[in-house]
Amino acid sequence: MRSVRPRRSRLRVPGVQELAHRLDRAERRIAALEAESACRWVMTEYMRLCDRLDASTPMDELADLFTEDAVWEGRGSRYGSAFGRHEGRHAIVAFLGGYRGPPAHFALNVHYLASETIHAADARLAHGSWTMLQVSTLAGGESQLRSARIEAEFRLDFGRWRIAHFSTANLFSQRREHPWDDDAAAAEPDRH
Repeated sequence: MRSVRPRRSRLRVPGVQELAHRLDRAERRIAALEAESACRWVMTEYMRLCDRLDASTPMDELADLFTEDAVWEGRGSRYGSAFGRHEGRHAIVAFLGGYRGPPAHFALNVHYLASETIHAADARLAHGSWTMLQVSTLAGGESQLRSARIEAEFRLDFGRWRIAHFSTANLFSQRREHPWDDDAAAAEPDRH
């Protein structure tokens, strides 16, 4: 009877250096994904707070989303002249606080973000870009529909990702005489 020899596996077993390299690469990829997720949260939180800029808005939470030396600016002919450039956390919060009133500038304000790209350049810097749609009704009843390109630089700052540079450039704007929200019942299909 002939003895059967076990077949040798053709799988190559990686060496310690190769495993260390793979682990290092995986850790960098995970760190980039975590950074991108944190930056997404910062921008979402910023928009959530801006949706409700009034006397109840926690401006300290809004301020905490920016680095101490942050820049907030409108770009292009429409937004550059309307919003200007604000340097430093306190100047940005003062600018945004102007929308709080009294009376609050907005009766309704909703920001929608789409077409997101976020890239973490390294362990401390990231860049994000969005297309924003803003639906708002002013305190006086006139409504607006605006779209803008949002660009943001983020920096890891004292263990938290924060906005270091925020810019907005108008893509289009449309005014409307009547409020977006009214008392009309929600349209329902005929169920008979």
